[in-house]
Amino acid sequence: MPEFLELHSKTSKLLRAAADAAVQRHGLRLGQDHLLAALWAEDGRTPGEIAAAVNVTTPAVTKLATRLADSGLLERRPDPHDNRLVRLWLTPAGRALQEPIEAERQALEDRITATLTQAERAHLIKALTKIQQVLVSDLA
Repeated sequence: MPEFLELHSKTSKLLRAAADAAVQRHGLRLGQDHLLAALWAEDGRTPGEIAAAVNVTTPAVTKLATRLADSGLLERRPDPHDNRLVRLWLTPAGRALQEPIEAERQALEDRITATLTQAERAHLIKALTKIQQVLVSDLA
């Protein structure tokens, strides 16, 4: 396997496990935090809007939303202007998770980049952004 792909694969798996452990401390699974973050940014979105924002499928959002609704973190409401649409709204419990989850994410990022200089960190972000742009355009 090419060096970059192997290193990236191993790093992604480790990072995913660390991120999952961080959100599990708050009763969530990885992925659920991304759906909640989309609603923290703009409450009342449709599953399709959230899917586009977090780059997953609408059925995946629907499945996550069901679990989060069952946990009391969000609720589904019909769109007031289009009865075909459902909008997802945070409950007070879902809104209350914003600060601790964002703190977990920041602490994880700080820990995993602690050995990097500011210049290395900036270069890493720039390089990953370029790679992401190539992949997005390849998939378009």
